[in-house]
Amino acid sequence: MKLTRPTLAALAAVTALTLAGCGGGDDKKAAADAVPVAATGSLEQLAAKVDCKPNMQTDADELRQAICKTADGKFILLTFATDRGQREWINGAKDYGGHYLVGRKWIAVGDETKTVDTLRKTLGGDIEEGTDHSVHEGGSGSASPTHSSH
Repeated sequence: MKLTRPTLAALAAVTALTLAGCGGGDDKKAAADAVPVAATGSLEQLAAKVDCKPNMQTDADELRQAICKTADGKFILLTFATDRGQREWINGAKDYGGHYLVGRKWIAVGDETKTVDTLRKTLGGDIEEGTDHSVHEGGSGSASPTHSSH
């Protein structure tokens, strides 16, 4: 049997559910209802799915970017011409922190986890987290106490 990419993806999903202990039928249905299959479409189509009128910032062949505001928060929505371009962009962007909802050739970037979690209920996709630089605050740059003799 030749395994195609969709077949491998379906196999990986079933394996993940099995390893997570999702044995009951109701549990599988709840998991499927919680995160839909990742949405596809143009930037405008994705924005419409989450009830946002996009404020376009970049409109180039390889990348389109808009700011969106909904009742759930403010986020940046990006679409990419290629999978490679998308991966290169997110790999660089994650160094700056943030919360990323990643679909096929699109990304939604939110400042808050709640915003990305809410978008995921409509758009599907995978959540990726940027680097948390707060763990570095107060490290080697902080002054250490010194003792003085009187």
